[in-house]
Amino acid sequence: MMNYPAPIVLFTYKRLDTLRQCVAALQQNYLAGDSELFIFSDAAKRESEKIEVESVRNELKLIRGFKKVTIYETPYNKGLANSIIDGVTQVINTYKKVIVLEDDLVASGNFLCFMNKALDYYEYIEKVFSISGYTIPIDNAKDDVYFTRRSSSWGWATWKDRWEKVDWELNDYIQWNKSPVNRKSFNKMGSDMSKMLKDQMTGKIDSWAIRWCYNQFLRHQYTVYPTLSKIINIGTDANATHTYDKFNRWATILDVSNKTDFIFNNDIKLEQHYLTQFLKQFSVNSRIKYKILNFYSKLFKSSTPKAGAEDI
Repeated sequence: MMNYPAPIVLFTYKRLDTLRQCVAALQQNYLAGDSELFIFSDAAKRESEKIEVESVRNELKLIRGFKKVTIYETPYNKGLANSIIDGVTQVINTYKKVIVLEDDLVASGNFLCFMNKALDYYEYIEKVFSISGYTIPIDNAKDDVYFTRRSSSWGWATWKDRWEKVDWELNDYIQWNKSPVNRKSFNKMGSDMSKMLKDQMTGKIDSWAIRWCYNQFLRHQYTVYPTLSKIINIGTDANATHTYDKFNRWATILDVSNKTDFIFNNDIKLEQHYLTQFLKQFSVNSRIKYKILNFYSKLFKSSTPKAGAEDI
């Protein structure tokens, strides 16, 4: 028996096109009408973005199809990291659990079912840190879920007792970083991990997600992933705030099964069959491959003559 649905927390900025697709997909979910939706709208970072942000905020006021819709509009630009940390904290302190989305994510019709049932099943299993709705394509999956020690920021969920223990300031980082063994161990869940953490600490990036992953690593906890993705990211086109690549190593297959019952596994461990596929996407070879593909894609595009009137 499932408990009451977790609130959905949606973070938006200036993308009206992806927002509409994100909300439309959520509205088609079986549990949408029983779920409260909290929307956090960040303010424009620069003058040129104010019209786009205002268009998004006008759209938010039209959203229906949920048990209740609550909108928070920030008067100044907080940035994604601070928006997520503050917004999730605000909601999770009241509801004890959350399902979190950004406005460039499209969910399967059974996304809310999967996330809520996973939240119920793993709530008291302390080894589980979070639930992911997204996964890379998994071949020859024999289960509904698998485990890693790296969380995902694309459609995820967690509980208050996990969230409130996170040290967002990373006060132990300087001491921790002195050990090559620590860095090597952290990179077992992706060769990019220690580099991103260092970039966060030196101000080169502002990421809540790498800090979230670091805290998970320190606690030896796991993230539950579906073997068939309940999320696709549609925000990697030319208008994306953070990422644009023609060749996307995170492309996946969305679950269209409408399945609402899932078999969850309480034997929390890393299984090599799944882990090998998961880690391949984070490998140095994979990053190099896609960088080369996208470099030549952009080079070819920039060298291609623009179409004249006769070509249109």
